[in-house]
Amino acid sequence: MLQEIAMQREHLQGAAIETIYFGGGTPSLLTADEINRLFDAICRYYPVKDLKECTLEANPDDLDKNYLRSLRHTPVSRFSIGVQSFRDEDLRYMKRAHNAQQADTAIKGAQDAGFENLTIDLIYGIPGLSDAAWKQNLDRVGQLRIPHFSSYALTVEERTALYHAIAQRKAAPVDNERSAAQLEILMHTAAAMGYEHYEISNLALPGRYAVHNTNYWRGLPYLGIGPSAHSFDGGIRRRWNVANNALYTQSILQDHKLQYEEEVLTPHDRLNEYIMTSLRTQWGCDLAYITAQWDATTTKAVAKSSELFQEKKWIVHEGGKLYLTRAGKLFADRIASELFIVEEK
Repeated sequence: MLQEIAMQREHLQGAAIETIYFGGGTPSLLTADEINRLFDAICRYYPVKDLKECTLEANPDDLDKNYLRSLRHTPVSRFSIGVQSFRDEDLRYMKRAHNAQQADTAIKGAQDAGFENLTIDLIYGIPGLSDAAWKQNLDRVGQLRIPHFSSYALTVEERTALYHAIAQRKAAPVDNERSAAQLEILMHTAAAMGYEHYEISNLALPGRYAVHNTNYWRGLPYLGIGPSAHSFDGGIRRRWNVANNALYTQSILQDHKLQYEEEVLTPHDRLNEYIMTSLRTQWGCDLAYITAQWDATTTKAVAKSSELFQEKKWIVHEGGKLYLTRAGKLFADRIASELFIVEEK
C-alpha cells in the first residue's frame, strides 16, 4: 500500500486532500505506527494541509484503552464503529464477534480518550428485532451523544455464514415489510432527537455531516488504495484494484505495476448516477444542474418522469429541485430507476 500511494500520485492531479478514510476489511487491525507510516506517505505525495477529517473504521472489540491511547498520536480524528445493534440477540443472529457491552464500552472509551467525532452503524429489519426494541437502539444513540450514525436494512450476502444458516433453516429469513416499517420508525425517531436525515442511510446532528461521504455524493474525485479499492477521477473514469491479496501484492512488489479494471462512464451513465445519488440526499436533484451539464431536453424528460411520483407524494418539486418525501424514501431505488434516461442504441 505504501508503494501504491507513490505509484498513484498523479491520479488526483494535485487536488487538495480533504478527507482520509481507513475503511474496508478491518483497518482497526493496523497499529498506530502503521497508520502513521501510511499517513506520512500520503503527505509525501499529496497536499494535505486542508485535511478536515481522518476516519478509521473499527470493530468495537478492537477499541481497548491501550489502542485508543496509541491512536491519539496519529492523524485519526474520527471513528466509524461497527456497532450494528445494542442487543446481544441481534449480534448473535448476525454472527458478529462483539457483544452489546463491548459496543457500549468502545463508544464511551473513544469519547473518554478525546475522540468526540464518532459515527456508528445500526441495522434494522433483523428477524426478532421488534419495533420497540429498534426504537430502544435508536434512543441509545441519543443517550450516548453520538453526532452521526448510519442505518441500513439487513441484507444477506451470498457465501456468508448467515446466508447459509438461513438456507438451512437454522436462522429466520429477513422480512421486507418489517424493514420498511422500521425505516419509518427511524425517520420519525431520529427527527424527534434532532438528527437530520441528510442521506437515506446517514443521519447527523446539525452541522455534523460526514465530510468524506458528502464529497462522494457530490461527485468529487477520490483515490482508493489497497486490494479491491475503488477510485474515481471526478469525470468519466472509475477503476478498481484487483481483489486478490496475493495478486495485488505481487503486481506491485514484483511486477512494479498495479492490476486494476476500469470503466469509462458515458454521459448517460454520469447523468443516471447523478440522479441516483442526488435524490438520496436532503439537497435533492437539481434540474438546473442537469441542464448545465447535459441539456434542457434531458431536464424536461427527468421532470416529466417525476410527475407520477409527485402525484403519489413520493417526490416534491420545489425551487427547481426534486426531493424525496419521507414516503418516497421507502421507494428510493425504484423512483431513481424510473427517472433514469435510457441510452438509445
